[in-house]
Amino acid sequence: MGTRDELRVLVLAGGLSYERDVSLRSGRRVLDALRSTGIEAEMHDADVSLLPALRADPPDAVVIALHGATGEDGSLRGVLDLCGVPYVGADARTARLAWDKPSAKSRLREAGIPTPDWVALPHDRFSELGAVAVLDRIVSRLGLPLMVKPAQGGSGLGAAVVRDAADLPAAMVGCFGYDATALVEQYVSGTSLAVSIVDLGTGPEALPIVEIVPRDGVYDYAARYTAGRTTWHVPARLDPAVEDRVRSTALDAYKALGLRDLSRIDVIVSEDGGPQVLGCNVSPGMTETSLLPLAVQAAGIDFGATLAALVQRAVARKR
Repeated sequence: MGTRDELRVLVLAGGLSYERDVSLRSGRRVLDALRSTGIEAEMHDADVSLLPALRADPPDAVVIALHGATGEDGSLRGVLDLCGVPYVGADARTARLAWDKPSAKSRLREAGIPTPDWVALPHDRFSELGAVAVLDRIVSRLGLPLMVKPAQGGSGLGAAVVRDAADLPAAMVGCFGYDATALVEQYVSGTSLAVSIVDLGTGPEALPIVEIVPRDGVYDYAARYTAGRTTWHVPARLDPAVEDRVRSTALDAYKALGLRDLSRIDVIVSEDGGPQVLGCNVSPGMTETSLLPLAVQAAGIDFGATLAALVQRAVARKR
């Protein structure tokens, strides 16, 4: 394996998803961090010029800082596999599974990992079966409050908490604006946590847990990326026994989903101290308000060095 100053890395950022701006911010931060370690790195968009660039001068590895479908649904990773270019993070198959929240939740439940009860409802079925009847049945089955969010998507886009049944139709319409399938799950009141997991070669390790306290109570897009809308506590203010359960649950989820290199597991701890997994992210945000960099900093490890080690692991996999 070459030394860091011999490696050339391509950071993919941008894309055409709703999260393009966030992705560009993540990409620039990753770029600066890699360069600080001596790695030759450049940033490239996921557009029509990407494949010609990969063919003409393939990099030693790719770091995917794309959010939304482009970076997380496995399709781009499959193309990189076809090109023989190694990349940091989950493989294409695992990314496809993790990207689809109902599928990921099913896998978690099969593995005995707690996750809130849910129903996935495509827009077509919603219309064909009659909106009123379907929504009545959802409330009867799952109760209130509910969380409505796109089955595929990130950054809290299209998500809404529903505390009154009268507000459910509007929440569904808002959700369908971002995805053809809505995930409706029981809303669990408690402490919102993000558990970032990295594997630098000795097995997956959970970094210090980040506690998320959104000012308005909902960790939506504005709360994630607007300064002053959210307070974070790192490490999270948890009883040691609860912290151990959260770490163990997140690591179990990471393994059950077949994740690799790095990921963020989103967990809610109910008032009785029981953790439930809400989902995972195979391409975590890397912006100044993103959770994985906060956890890396709290762990006392260098962000650039962490990324460089993950790049070297990706290169080693190819060899």
